Amino acid sequence: MRWKILAAAVTLAIGVATAQAAQIYKWIDAQGVTHFDAQPPVGQSAQQLDTRKPVAPPPLVPAPGRTESSQEQQAVDAKVKKQVAAQEAKRKEYCATQRTNLAQLQNNPRVREEVDGEFRRFTEEERQARIAEVKKTLDDTCN
Repeated sequence: MRWKILAAAVTLAIGVATAQAAQIYKWIDAQGVTHFDAQPPVGQSAQQLDTRKPVAPPPLVPAPGRTESSQEQQAVDAKVKKQVAAQEAKRKEYCATQRTNLAQLQNNPRVREEVDGEFRRFTEEERQARIAEVKKTLDDTCN
């Protein structure tokens, strides 16, 4: 019984292997359409394709006109990177200022603000509200 099962499995394996190695034919008809089939066309030449080995992709060679375009793209990329770096530097400076402001608000209960040329001291509620506002700004912008 085991021999029958083993023989059936070997037969199936060989059958699958030969089915995968079947020949494929490629040809172009009179209208310029490319065809692929397991049987060659009657009365027309066909190229026999080897399906056992993969087709190598064509080498990557940049098109002659594309170098100018890629140089332009690189220039645009460099400009954008400069702008992003400048924005990031401004953001870091802003965050440093906000952290300093938060430290002043938290460590000094007698905070004053200039309004219309006169200094006015914050009430405790105003100071706590400003602390919450600065913390939220830091969370949104700097973290």
